[in-house]
Amino acid sequence: MLEMFQYDFMQRAFLAGVIIAILASVSGTFVVLKRYSMMSETLAHSALVGVAVGLVAGYNPLWIAVVVAISSAWLIEYLRSSFSLYSDAILAILLSGSLALAVIIVSLGGAVNNSLFSYLFGSILSVSGNDIITILVFGTISLALLLTFSKELYFIAYDEEVAKTSGIKVKLLNYLLVTVVAIIIALSIRVVGSLLIGALMVIPTVTALQYRVGFLQTMLISLLVSIVSVISGMILSFYFSLPSGATIVMCVLTIFIMSLVINKK
Repeated sequence: MLEMFQYDFMQRAFLAGVIIAILASVSGTFVVLKRYSMMSETLAHSALVGVAVGLVAGYNPLWIAVVVAISSAWLIEYLRSSFSLYSDAILAILLSGSLALAVIIVSLGGAVNNSLFSYLFGSILSVSGNDIITILVFGTISLALLLTFSKELYFIAYDEEVAKTSGIKVKLLNYLLVTVVAIIIALSIRVVGSLLIGALMVIPTVTALQYRVGFLQTMLISLLVSIVSVISGMILSFYFSLPSGATIVMCVLTIFIMSLVINKK
């Protein structure tokens, strides 16, 4: 099995995969507890708009994806807090609208090619050294923010109204959470793909919740599930020539099903 590490692209793939696994599982814990599971899918499709713009205009798709994802996250939070709209309705509207806009941009620019396909379904084996640096720098900042305000974010997810009366700056922290999630998703679509990142962010946390333990233990179990899934998926992808992103998701789904069976018994 160690022979795969003879290749530079596999070394970069494993490093990027583990970083994304950590970021997705930690942020996913707050997203799921806040009942914002569809947020990841919506922001992933919004980031795809940035990718389409980048490919058509000739800019770095990753940077444009980050900007568009953050803008969409702020728009979601603004609509949720300022208008009497249900959160799931807002997410559904932006999800379908973003996907439609991305398709139109790509069609007008004639950028339907393998580059866009890799952002849709992930291409972890094509991750470059610059991608690793970008993911590591912004991922570290995002993770630090989440851990710094973890108690407040958990309190808000548990009961937002009580958190407000307790003096917690709920609105500011909500914007912080969606911004961090947007950055993580935009960084992750190169590795897992915009159509699959939601699974890596949500399923490990849902799996961990089956064990009915405390918040910290849930986060740690989610982290373990995510890392094991990414490593297993990349090994299977390498030896059986399977799509990396889809294989990773199938691994995390398998662990989820096993957890259901274990806890049922």
